[in-house]
Amino acid sequence: MKFLLGIDLGGSSVKAVAVTPDGTTLAKFNESFHTARRLQFVDTVVEIASRTARQLGSEPARIGLSAPGLASQDGQSIAFMPGRLDGLVDLRWAKPLNREDIVPVVNDAQAALLGEVWLGAARGLTNVILLTLGTGVGGAAMVDGRLLRGHTGKAGHLGHVTLDMDGPLDVCNMPGSLEVQIGNCTIGERGKGRFATTHELIEAVRKGDVQAVEVWHRSLKALAVAIGGFTNVLDPEAVIIGGGIAAYKCLELIRRLRERGVGVRCVLTRGGAQFVTPLSVAALSEDKVYTDLFSLTDESEMGHIRLSREADLLVVAPASADFI
Repeated sequence: MKFLLGIDLGGSSVKAVAVTPDGTTLAKFNESFHTARRLQFVDTVVEIASRTARQLGSEPARIGLSAPGLASQDGQSIAFMPGRLDGLVDLRWAKPLNREDIVPVVNDAQAALLGEVWLGAARGLTNVILLTLGTGVGGAAMVDGRLLRGHTGKAGHLGHVTLDMDGPLDVCNMPGSLEVQIGNCTIGERGKGRFATTHELIEAVRKGDVQAVEVWHRSLKALAVAIGGFTNVLDPEAVIIGGGIAAYKCLELIRRLRERGVGVRCVLTRGGAQFVTPLSVAALSEDKVYTDLFSLTDESEMGHIRLSREADLLVVAPASADFI
């Protein structure tokens, strides 16, 4: 059986999915690794590839890998990744995976957007922004049906756009960037040491903690301002927000975008409904919230395309890939 293996290397875990050429999922994997052990992520990737072959009875026809950082010009390695995953830069994966063909390597956010365009929340759209909210803030953009790569391949790194020119530097030496304002990597500083993760902050917000609410609202204001700026530059049909807490962020984001005069429609995926209710999103957006729009095959009837023509901006949360 012919199948493809897509591998996503994260900061502390490796996720993988085996699919047929038409996108049917055959197997999924999610394995953590010890970040303190240099190159253990390589062993984890190799083990997942071997396990996939054993489980499905053959080697994958092709393997592709996504990872944080800037992909090399030839698309075979990560060329720049400051501060994390020591040993990743310039690593060509064909050798450890014992492949005779090339293993293409792409930036993780760009890979996520390509996946959403192929099978997920952006299927059928041609102008889309994707933001991934996690340890940092990843980003990617498709304009007029083409993934933006730029001169060196770093186009779409939206998390490193400056919002406060006097703010602290991020890993790319940009002051007061969106990543600094909302990334989990700065939650300790933003919360004055009270919260170790954004999930802890959210729990405190739920309990009505005044300081937590203030930190949360400031972070979401930064996200809304940034998205407003991105829409002025790229004019997307949809903004897809990924990450485990994307649905929570979506609520306040809708309100703040509406305050700035942006007509917003919201698609809450079935996965998103595990975090917040469609009713709560509808109350903020003052409009119907749509779900289950991604099973249609006729693009002329696909609900999210229709919605994108009826509103200034379509917000989808969380991204489909969060639930692979």
